[in-house]
Amino acid sequence: MIFLIKKKHAVIAVAVFVTILVGIFAIIFMNNNSKGVFNTYNVTNKPIQQGSVDSNYIAFTCNVDWGNEVIPEMLQTLKDKNVKITFFVTGRWVKEFPDIFQLIVDEGHEIGSHGYQHLDYGKLSLDKNLEQIKKAEEEIQKITGEKPTLFAPPSGSYNENTLNAASKLEYKTILWTIDTIDWRQGSTKEVIVDRVLNKENHKGAIVLMHPMPATAKALPVLIDEFRNKGLEIGRVSDVLK
Repeated sequence: MIFLIKKKHAVIAVAVFVTILVGIFAIIFMNNNSKGVFNTYNVTNKPIQQGSVDSNYIAFTCNVDWGNEVIPEMLQTLKDKNVKITFFVTGRWVKEFPDIFQLIVDEGHEIGSHGYQHLDYGKLSLDKNLEQIKKAEEEIQKITGEKPTLFAPPSGSYNENTLNAASKLEYKTILWTIDTIDWRQGSTKEVIVDRVLNKENHKGAIVLMHPMPATAKALPVLIDEFRNKGLEIGRVSDVLK
């Protein structure tokens, strides 16, 4: 009888131990799973600010939501210099000015998404981020016939929703290494050139610009200066290789 009682107590003890052990594993699993989601946001979906530092390229990007009068001059310079860069365009702009967008496409430049409207994406919900990126994609595809794979949020503003939306739609989120700040008052050709050349880490860098008159004047100077330094000017995809 005593043996049976002890055996019964042992069985109960084992059952309690197993229950506790299962509970511990469940907690560990949930913690790891939540960390996995967090890590996906921080690592997998993390915005790209610079390409490979071993690259012989420096990427020029031009964010377009306005500046129609400057784009032809920039395209002519790029053609004369035999340079292809990345244009991030809003879907709204593409819809309103398909002929100008077609000029960019015809010149063989890389096309990325700048969202549909120039909004503060860092304040948008997941659904709104998805909507803006998807609508831009549809407008771009109508002309290019191809889905873009690079996304540059307007003003560089983003939150977790933005990154997760971009990842879900199979985009890489792109920011910049060097900002020309060409929209700021007083940003002359000389100021823009100095602002870019005085930065370090040009290899694999991503240079942000807009279709501004001073930028169009600075563009050929920057191309020549970087080529003199042994770097070729290219697209975002060139520095990500």
